[in-house]
Amino acid sequence: MDNVRWGIAATGGIARKFAEGLGRLKDADLVAVASRSKARADDFANQFGIAHRHGHYEALAEDNDVEVVYVASPHARHYPDAMLFLEAGKNVLCEKPLALNALQAERMCEFARSRGLFVMEAVWSRFLPAYQALGRLLEEHAIGDPLLVEADFGFRMPVMPAHRLFDLSLGGGALLDLGIYPLQLASLVLGTPDTVKAVAHLGETGVDELTAAVLHHPGGQLATIKASIRAGLSNTARITASDGVITLPAFMHCPDHISVTSADRAQVINAPMDGNGLHYEAIEVQRCLRDGLLESPRIPHSDTLSLAATMDQIRFQIGLKYPDE
Repeated sequence: MDNVRWGIAATGGIARKFAEGLGRLKDADLVAVASRSKARADDFANQFGIAHRHGHYEALAEDNDVEVVYVASPHARHYPDAMLFLEAGKNVLCEKPLALNALQAERMCEFARSRGLFVMEAVWSRFLPAYQALGRLLEEHAIGDPLLVEADFGFRMPVMPAHRLFDLSLGGGALLDLGIYPLQLASLVLGTPDTVKAVAHLGETGVDELTAAVLHHPGGQLATIKASIRAGLSNTARITASDGVITLPAFMHCPDHISVTSADRAQVINAPMDGNGLHYEAIEVQRCLRDGLLESPRIPHSDTLSLAATMDQIRFQIGLKYPDE
């Protein structure tokens, strides 16, 4: 089959890693890149051998050689940027979170479906070998019925008001950038919570610097999640079930192994990823496009909207609102 033709919107660190990941795929062609600065687009294109380089996103949207766009702009730009490409008839892989809030995410998914276009939130963890092994264990009921998920992700950074993580106007803070990883694990294992209780510390720039939440699920299961940009956390996860435990070591969002312990089993499952791991989600996008799917069964729209709604509840409880919401 013909190679899938990709464009990238933005030229920051994650965009560069994604370009490196695409370079591992023989059936993917990175044909275009766009930045708000033509000079940055040229530098990026020269580094990765990209033919089309655009100084604004509108030109990328109009590029007829592009089938699917990877959106890697700051969080607050995800919705308008992704919608620009969807309206131009492009399929979209958008960095997590898909949008700032559930309403934006729902509008994006509904619009894509109405136009027969594919859109996926780039929760790359779901496609890594370790998470695939975890999924198989859960399907096999290897540790019985899950009862509790405990996960955290955080590190200590000095306060830098101009950095995207501390910039309220860019959708900064710990929850949307880091907390989504423990939340997506809880969602994968337990589904959508019916009750959310959250607390946080909002720093001098207005973003959440340290956030914790307890989630209650309809079957009585619990999840506890923590996220931080001001305190170093364990960056691990633990799934406790009726017949055993699964642990994910640091870093829980991209582990190279998982451990399984039960009455009759003590096993370490090695599952290292190739390269930087971002090509796995690109493989999934290409598989879905070739199969005519409008969403991925591994991170379906329902999961994305559930995550967005949970983060909305947490933000409401901790008093975190972004400009122009």
